Amino acid sequence: MSFPMLLVLFIAASIVGYRVISDVPSLLHTPLMSGTNALSGVTVLGALAVAAAAKITGYRFLGAIAVTLAMINVVGGFFVTHRMLKMFKKANEGESRENVMG
Repeated sequence: MSFPMLLVLFIAASIVGYRVISDVPSLLHTPLMSGTNALSGVTVLGALAVAAAAKITGYRFLGAIAVTLAMINVVGGFFVTHRMLKMFKKANEGESRENVMG
């Protein structure tokens, strides 16, 4: 594919992705984050495979950056999911609701 076609595809995917995510109700964000974490795990494996198969040092460097960014996405997703699930836990007997949410 040519560069202009890839650019149009990227812009179209960004617009569609934004529209889909912005219409998601807040109750579904935690399950969607879990699914996104699973997809990001697949991205990590793909980036590792591509980085390992690279023959040129520059491509290996780009692969290492891809692995790093995908891992940041996975770890951040787990932190967000954990925090959201913590908001829905029942407060313990001497603990106020504000302590659970903070």
